[in-house]
This record gives sequence, structure tokens and C-alpha cells, in this order.
Amino acid sequence: MDTSVDTSAVPADTAELVVLLDREHRPSGVARKAEVHTRDTALHLAFSCWVFDAAGRVLLTRRALGKVAWPGVWTNAFCGHPAPGEAMADAVRRRARRELGVAVADLAVALPDFSYRAVDASGIVEHEVCPVYTAVLDGGLDPRADEVMDVAWAEPGRLLDAVAAIPFAFSPWLVEQAPLLAAARPERFTAPVIG
Repeated sequence: MDTSVDTSAVPADTAELVVLLDREHRPSGVARKAEVHTRDTALHLAFSCWVFDAAGRVLLTRRALGKVAWPGVWTNAFCGHPAPGEAMADAVRRRARRELGVAVADLAVALPDFSYRAVDASGIVEHEVCPVYTAVLDGGLDPRADEVMDVAWAEPGRLLDAVAAIPFAFSPWLVEQAPLLAAARPERFTAPVIG
């Protein structure tokens, strides 16, 4: 997706910017991330990344308690927003480094058209067109405490069972993405975990 938008009206002291989208999912402007995620969140562009290790396990992260939306909730490895004009793959790699302190390999889009809208317990809304990526961990984890309070590795099949049994324990986007990702990338969810 082309994220090119006119940023001439955006102040130079730019905090993290997100790309706003119209009803047809075309870029329609930009806004500061901190101002977008409210009780009336505008549709915007994001991404979600699921990270696997060499043994076939999937990385889960628990969102830091200081997060505005879904604090303390278990979710997939990381999510983020491409900057205006930034290639989506570059944004995913940037966010992996910033949030988890890692590089990722074998980055691939698995669910290019995923989108969702969800409301957390405090009323904050997520409303995103959010392509879903898979990647393989390339190095050790060094998560930022302001983003991630805990990490865990899970067998993908057991994660699917947990999502079906106790969906309230996970982020709403993980709950929606997990079965779709398992259908799109069955080799990731049916292969035996090594070791």
C-alpha cells in the first residue's frame, strides 16, 4: 500500500505520525499517534507482526501497564504504524528494533487485507487497516519496559487452543488474526515444535 501523503501542514516537531485512511483505505492525511487513539479513533494504517523462533514457537508479548489501550494484555510479538511515505516492511523492521531490540528475518506478509475495530475496557478504540506479517527472530530479545512487560514462547497449536478457550486473555487483534493466520500459513501452526 502506498502511504505517501502530503505532510507539508504537519509541524516539524513531529511526534510519531500515523497515516489516516478514507473509506476506500486510501491515504487521506496524517495525525500524531497520541491524538488518534481516542474514544473516536479515525481509520488509520498499521501493521501487526507475528515472530517465530528457529524451533517453530511463536512469540507472545504482554503489553506494558503504561500503554493507553489494552495495558497488561497478552498479544502477538508487536504492532506499529508506518510513517508517511515509509515502506511497510521498513516500518516492521524499525518497530522490531524499537520495541523488542531485535532484527527479524524472513519477513513476509501473511494477511495483506486484515482490518479491525475494537474498543478496550477504558473506551479507547483501535480502528485499523492492519496487514499481518510473519517473521523469524534474528538474535536475542531486549524488550523496552515501556512497551513490553513480559514475553513468552508458545507452541502455535496450543496458542490456537488457548485463544479458542479464553479469548478474553488476549488482545482482540490477536484473537481475530490467529485463526486467519493459521489458515493462511498452516505450516507455522501444524509443524511440530523442535526441542
